[in-house]
Amino acid sequence: MDQRVSLITLGAGDLARSRAFYEKLGWQTGAEPDADVVFFQTGGLIVALWDRRMLAQDSGVDDHDDGGGWGGVTLAYNVRSPESVDAVLVEAAAAGATIARPGAETFWGGYSGVFVDPDGHPWEVAHNPHWTLHDDGSVALAP
Repeated sequence: MDQRVSLITLGAGDLARSRAFYEKLGWQTGAEPDADVVFFQTGGLIVALWDRRMLAQDSGVDDHDDGGGWGGVTLAYNVRSPESVDAVLVEAAAAGATIARPGAETFWGGYSGVFVDPDGHPWEVAHNPHWTLHDDGSVALAP
């Protein structure tokens, strides 16, 4: 198995609401307005939105035990500066996100904050001066 991730699917309690949220952030999709699954190309990775119950069934988990978007996973979005972290958090809040942690310096020498989308999926927005963020949005562990 190659060391990579190809797709992240987020379970949506209300697919139309979730799609609108990500589109308000400026994300673009080619999905029809009434599509059952919405795909967003994000650099070398795809993020999908799909009905939460359907995703649980397809994934072989009991959606009755699902307490929300957490599930032990936090997504991350790296940016080029601390100012960009704050700008993305403002944009996310304007689109309907909850700010779980405002931008601040971190113990690892960077700057980050967290927003939570309407379905409870947390996104860390981070500037990590120890990593390289390439023009295509891909991240490398070492400069």
